[in-house]
Amino acid sequence: YPTSDAATPSIIDKLVSGGADVRIDNQRRKQVIEFLSTYVLPLVMLANLFALVFVATKGGGGGLSGLSEFASIGKGRGQGDGGGVTFADVAGADYAVIELREVRDYLADPSKFAALGALPPKGIMMFGPPGCGKTLMARAVAGEAGVPFFPVSGAEFVESLVGVGAARVRDLFRQVRSVAPAIVFIDEIDAVGRRRGGASGGQDEREQTLNQLLIEMDGFDATSGVVVMGATNRPDILDPALLRPGRFDRQVTVEPPDFDGRIEILKLYAERRPREGEVDYANLARRSPGFTGADLANVVNEAALLCVRREKAAISMAELEEAVDRVISGPKRRGHLMSDEERRRIAYHEAGHVLVAAATNRLADVPRVSVAAHGHTLGHTAARTWAEQTLITRSELFSEMTTLLAGMATEELIFGEASTGSEADIERAGAIAQMMAGRYGMTEAIGKVPLLRNEGSGFLGSELIPAETVGTAELSVLHSETARLVEEADQAALTVVERNRAVLEELVALLLEHESIEGDPLVAVLAKVDAGAGRARGRRRAAANAAGIML
Repeated sequence: YPTSDAATPSIIDKLVSGGADVRIDNQRRKQVIEFLSTYVLPLVMLANLFALVFVATKGGGGGLSGLSEFASIGKGRGQGDGGGVTFADVAGADYAVIELREVRDYLADPSKFAALGALPPKGIMMFGPPGCGKTLMARAVAGEAGVPFFPVSGAEFVESLVGVGAARVRDLFRQVRSVAPAIVFIDEIDAVGRRRGGASGGQDEREQTLNQLLIEMDGFDATSGVVVMGATNRPDILDPALLRPGRFDRQVTVEPPDFDGRIEILKLYAERRPREGEVDYANLARRSPGFTGADLANVVNEAALLCVRREKAAISMAELEEAVDRVISGPKRRGHLMSDEERRRIAYHEAGHVLVAAATNRLADVPRVSVAAHGHTLGHTAARTWAEQTLITRSELFSEMTTLLAGMATEELIFGEASTGSEADIERAGAIAQMMAGRYGMTEAIGKVPLLRNEGSGFLGSELIPAETVGTAELSVLHSETARLVEEADQAALTVVERNRAVLEELVALLLEHESIEGDPLVAVLAKVDAGAGRARGRRRAAANAAGIML
């Protein structure tokens, strides 16, 4: 009964004085239930609600699904034998395949390694630019060996909740050991394998996850049948302990394919689709310098999409050529209207590039020139990139600058002034001149002293910044030398164009008539180029300024 009620005791007293038998039940159990339901239960519900909101926003697991994921770390990662991919599905990367074939042989038959006492690599780290086929090769190894394949991303291990990443690493390797032999593939491993020793003093979640990964790789024997493969575009930021022998003890660089590799990749993807007529794979490979395997696969796919749009049953050479242009510059801008004067200016600009390329012995690097508008470009001159060379000489770099500035020089010669179409050419030429002067020691004024260094290397590009010991005076000299090299290249290009004005007019007339020129017609016109003036001027400048045109 409610003890706080003042009327209740008086009623009980009257009943007792009247001879009634009064018994009182305080009902303690109901009082406890009332207290719990009134005060404790709402607090518990609020605490759970705040916990779920925290996991959803901070833990990266997505609310309740994040909790269930944490409870099932490493479950269901195995994907059979890599999806049926084999080395037959890999082309243009012979060096990498040779290195990985050894892993396939070990997983398929470890006895011959044991007979010689040879220990296979525990881990293989693959470096390379995006799109070169690192994931594809890892799947091919598993497919060739017929072993389970466990693909994970480095970002999956990095969480803000303490201990989540390390627990995922432990559970993953526990599952892999239970089905060995098997392959663990960690893509973008730099997300978890970044160099330790940051401002957190080694106590953050990512470093604990990395420590657990290092422990797990030390915890299994090389003959256990478990091989860990990693892939990254940033090998420069990986922790040294991750790459030491006994962990990732073999590094394989996967680079963009060369000319022959591009032919193989184009054949691999094109011959799986219906084709019409002959396909000149060598011509397509010449027109796609610097393309990765993913780019070339996209070329064939774009050609197939063009066939679907045109209601054709097979891919022809015409679709493949147009697909290369679409991948380089974007789709053709059919609705873009240009005046006759604009088309004429673009034709002279692109013809100047090709003309100077022929005068500097780079004709083989320019298989095609076009004035058709694609994507953000109004014209295009296909050219081989220096990335396909291991070493580049000073004269080759100067020749590249001369060719880049030839379009602007031609506009100034013909129309009296340049246009905004030379923006990208000036930027690239300036970057080359800056590297020649400040990084490669190719000028006398600066000498062989590097004034610039790369900020962030790897395969995702880098930026040149002044070295720590460089002062204002040195930077002023660097700027002067960069401007001088660019000006010399511009004058050399102008000299070649002036000398070959007749060839220039013939080339422009063909471009305005046919829109694109390549192959024998282009070679026939450029065979008339007289490089004598450029040769003489280049030799004089080489003697005076330690730079010249490659002829």
